[in-house]
Amino acid sequence: MTDLTFRAATPADVPAVVALVESAYRGEASRAGWTTEADLLDGQRTDPDAVSATIADPSTVVLLAEQDGRVVGCCELRAAGAVACFGMFAVDPAVQGGGIGRALLTHADTEAVARWRSPALEMTVIAQRADLLAWYERLGFVRTGERRPFPYGDERFGVPRRDDLEFVVLRRPTAVSG
Repeated sequence: MTDLTFRAATPADVPAVVALVESAYRGEASRAGWTTEADLLDGQRTDPDAVSATIADPSTVVLLAEQDGRVVGCCELRAAGAVACFGMFAVDPAVQGGGIGRALLTHADTEAVARWRSPALEMTVIAQRADLLAWYERLGFVRTGERRPFPYGDERFGVPRRDDLEFVVLRRPTAVSG
């Protein structure tokens, strides 16, 4: 794997972040990788307004992973009380499976500790994504037992292809707690 660099996203990165997230999760292009949600959801995963608002939020940072000057991964960290919420995690489908996601997650952990002394990362994953849940569990995330409803009727999060979607809450300790 070519060296990765990490940095915080700026407003100028909004188009690249939107394109990356959409390519990793929606439509036919997403099927090149293993993170696709195309069988569960149609429509968008995010949009420029949502990404712009996230980047502008002072309690949030959008981290980018770059390889050879190109954005190949992103994630969002948000300070949320005793934890840092981890989300908007995407890796370019053309380079998935090469360690970029793992490296970005490790960097996110470091950032959560450096910025907020967060003792844990918390995230949600669609319950029907057994392969993705298993990947996160191999990386130390544990199911908390909490489930959250999918935002049916809000097309900003996609158009569900089934009526039983819900989120599983996962958490893992950061380096500050270990």
